[in-house]
Amino acid sequence: MSYVEMPGAKVPIRMWTDPATVEEGALQQLRNVATLPWIKGLAVMPDVHYGKGATVGSVIAMRGAVCPAAVGVDIGCGMSAVKTSLTANDLPGDLSRLRSKIEQAIPVGRGMHDSPVEPGRFYGLATGGWDDFWGRFEGVADAVKFREERAAKQMGTLGGGNHLVETCTDTEGAVWLMLHSGSRNIGKELAEHHIGVAQKLPHNQGLVDGDLAVFISDTPQMAAYRNDLYWAQEYAKYNRAIMMALLKDVIRKEFKKAKPTFEPEISCHHNYVAEERYEGMDMLVTRKGAIRAGSGEFGIIPGSMGTSSYIVKGLGNEKAFNSASHGAGRRMSRSAAKRHFTVRDLEEQTRGVECRKDAGVLDEIPGAYKNIDQVMAQQRDLVEVVAKLKQFICVKG
Repeated sequence: MSYVEMPGAKVPIRMWTDPATVEEGALQQLRNVATLPWIKGLAVMPDVHYGKGATVGSVIAMRGAVCPAAVGVDIGCGMSAVKTSLTANDLPGDLSRLRSKIEQAIPVGRGMHDSPVEPGRFYGLATGGWDDFWGRFEGVADAVKFREERAAKQMGTLGGGNHLVETCTDTEGAVWLMLHSGSRNIGKELAEHHIGVAQKLPHNQGLVDGDLAVFISDTPQMAAYRNDLYWAQEYAKYNRAIMMALLKDVIRKEFKKAKPTFEPEISCHHNYVAEERYEGMDMLVTRKGAIRAGSGEFGIIPGSMGTSSYIVKGLGNEKAFNSASHGAGRRMSRSAAKRHFTVRDLEEQTRGVECRKDAGVLDEIPGAYKNIDQVMAQQRDLVEVVAKLKQFICVKG
């Protein structure tokens, strides 16, 4: 489909979905965003749903301002994927050992490594700029050293919620590695700190929603936020790179005879800020639950822990600010999913997938998400499909 345009106070709201299917709370959030004085454009992806402050699945272009809540608290959250030389014929009949090895290598939930992972020990992992990266860490408030030590140990860890590590096959039988994570606790702390700072600034008093507080260009508060923002986005990228290196190590050890090789890594943020130019203007574009889909750019759009995911190439649609959805998108909240579904439902909906099938991940049941194939159909003018993947192992936090 092409987009549907709804009227907004300052800019039209371009929606790559049927507005009638979007919950009223999310629609009101979009209307609120469209009232911001600094806004120049608003695009809504087909996985749209209610979020904190700004809607998940929204792309907001502003001039001279940025809204921290329009990035989200998991700064730099995103996906990485790698195609391997392995095929479905190389896989063992019992996948539980492979899943166990992955979980041993990559801490999940609130877990962290006993000591920081040394990137230099991984073959092929770029380590340039690593020391400079840590040198730019300024922390938040007082306990800077503690935060840095914890962040270093969390580098290369999964987290919980909808974060995942998967091994998949595509329609040709090739095995892929795929993972989803972000900037861990340090990104959350930085985001919450700066949202609190923004909400107290004079120019944000009287906004229709206090969670939409912004920083203005050429102010010390904006400079401080952008320093921490870009640092956290880089942390998230490094975090996924370390996890992928750990995952490749597991695959090499478990498939020694096959001597697996790996194609270049595909990686994309879907909670972040980028400086981009549209209609002759330099803008700050926030994507919260959306990926960049510039012409020819690779992206990853996952489904859920029991459905398909997609490797895509962007079509460069500037009406959507060169963006696409970041996944299927939730159709019900986590608490609603726990009330509505049972563990038996989870077992049924993840049949054939080696994964947790217990109450601890019930809120991630596929039925809590929108239909990924319908979401993909709604953005045919945003991306083209390169590969369709289906997981055979899914590791959750």
